[in-house]
Amino acid sequence: MPEILLSVIIPVGPDETAVPEGLLQDLNALPDASEVIFVGCNPDTQITFLTTLPAKYKYIFASSGRAVQMNTGAHEASGHFLWFLHLDSRFEPQLLGQLLQNLRSYPDRLHYNLLEFISDGKVPMGVNAVGANLRSKLLGVPFGDQGFAISKELFAHIGAYPESAPYGEDHLFVWYARQQGVKLLCNPYKLQTSARKYEQKGWLYLTLKYQKLWLLQALPELCKLIKLRYLPSRCQR
Repeated sequence: MPEILLSVIIPVGPDETAVPEGLLQDLNALPDASEVIFVGCNPDTQITFLTTLPAKYKYIFASSGRAVQMNTGAHEASGHFLWFLHLDSRFEPQLLGQLLQNLRSYPDRLHYNLLEFISDGKVPMGVNAVGANLRSKLLGVPFGDQGFAISKELFAHIGAYPESAPYGEDHLFVWYARQQGVKLLCNPYKLQTSARKYEQKGWLYLTLKYQKLWLLQALPELCKLIKLRYLPSRCQR
């Protein structure tokens, strides 16, 4: 069998009832040396639509929770590189081509993409996209909806996604990577994601909630980073 270069891992939340056709179309652009693993969390409700996926895609089940599902998918993956996507992600072939080139050229980095929200609602998501991209590029803190990609070896070295975190497992993973000296690399092409949560729960409410949560989570991790990178002697006492 040919060596698998890229494993795409896509967790399926408990409330999801179908895999979007748009994502399936985008996945067709993957090179032959790829595999796609959908990780469900409820066989009773999800087995029907997961078994209707194209035969070339795999599906497995794990306990509920995005971190658990992504870690399970990573464990089952055969690829040299892992690419974690959300179920509502969309991407152009140019993004994929650049990402693969970046992975080959910089296999020791954590890769992510610029973010763009799909205009599937009336909320002003352009502001959120600008904020997310500035946060990523200036502060070095991308989130999981920006499509993390990493070598399987480096993923295991960092320690996988924290399964005990009540939220923000992707955000914490970035901090763990940086605390271990792993550099980030941004793909300038934009990965699209849905704005439906903002439409359903309210743009202002959800925007402010997410800003509060990530800042509360980031501050102690930033302190750890400063101690590890700039105060090593004190940490050893």
